[in-house]
Amino acid sequence: MDTIFYITAAVSVFATLMVITRHNPVHALLYLIVSLLSLSVIFYLLGAPFAALLEIIIYAGAIMVLFIFVIMLLNLGKETAKQEKEWLKPRIWVGPAFLSLIVFAELFYLIYTSVPETNSAIQTVDSKMVAVSLFKPYILAVELAAMLLMAGVVGAAHIGQHKKSNLHRFLKETDDL
Repeated sequence: MDTIFYITAAVSVFATLMVITRHNPVHALLYLIVSLLSLSVIFYLLGAPFAALLEIIIYAGAIMVLFIFVIMLLNLGKETAKQEKEWLKPRIWVGPAFLSLIVFAELFYLIYTSVPETNSAIQTVDSKMVAVSLFKPYILAVELAAMLLMAGVVGAAHIGQHKKSNLHRFLKETDDL
């Protein structure tokens, strides 16, 4: 169990370093997804399977799709098709795919071979308890986070727009002179 933890921690640290050092934002996001997946395995190892599942569904799934959508939205222009062809080359996907394979192999090994130890200090948290805590005492924080995410998407859409400058017909520059 300790070796799986150390392998997962090494994958997580390596993927996070790759996020920091990548110049291309899509490559950084691929490594960020691997880092989040490895964190979910660490959560599972610590006896929190529901938190591990939420990490995969919410962070590695939904929020990363939102980030990729915003990055793709900001890269509008003539060079976008060339960039997308460059991003689809296999050499770019090898690193994140290999790290993800390691993390998923560890997770499947943990799920199918070991039963989590029953410890009286670990409390099982189901989805109802999470929903009640999010939408009763923390409703203001949840709503503020939702508004912040929406403002980020609207801001990215506004920045990503290419505006045409409409000059008055008398203010147009002419090359007739």
